[in-house]
Amino acid sequence: MRLLGGVYLPLLASVVAVSRKGRHVLRRLGTSVGIVMEQQAKKKAGYSAVDNHVQARQLILQHGLTLTDLDRHPELDVAIDGADEVDSELNLIKGGGKESKVLGEKWKKGIPIEVIPMAYVPVTRAITRQFGGTADLRMAVSKAGPVVTDNGNFLIDWKFDRIHNWTEVNTAIKLIPGVVETGLFIAMAERVYFGMQDGTVGVRDRPQL
Repeated sequence: MRLLGGVYLPLLASVVAVSRKGRHVLRRLGTSVGIVMEQQAKKKAGYSAVDNHVQARQLILQHGLTLTDLDRHPELDVAIDGADEVDSELNLIKGGGKESKVLGEKWKKGIPIEVIPMAYVPVTRAITRQFGGTADLRMAVSKAGPVVTDNGNFLIDWKFDRIHNWTEVNTAIKLIPGVVETGLFIAMAERVYFGMQDGTVGVRDRPQL
């Protein structure tokens, strides 16, 4: 899985160069990844793309890429996404691109957790009881009520108050009835690109065990 942080053009060029190696790209929503899709379309590279969002589908069609799905292409060559924080082992917290030695050192805005609507209250209580911190239902800005995902679920933002063993925490949270997914990417990323303030691109590969 290739993950992308930042919106710098040199960084985007690096991601495009990597993605040429495959033919099927998992399209992840985001400004930076939208530019990657645009660059691929200009090269007429013959890529197929899987959408995971209504807007992602529109961008894929807008840029003339072939829209496919996981039924026809269950194994993808490249997946691109952004992350809020990346640690030394390439574990990530979903969504500004902070680099740290230990996950959770710098990112303080919480971890998103998708839950089915009927379970958000018991899930919120279970998370804070087991792991501390605060967990709040994410409310919409431009409309009344909570944010609703494409799958019709709610989002809880868990703001942790200490560093955890993230592998154990991620597994434990996913076992809570009603949890759909977390914003922790544990042992998923193969390579991370960092867009630096001076316009250069930093690259880090997952350490070999």
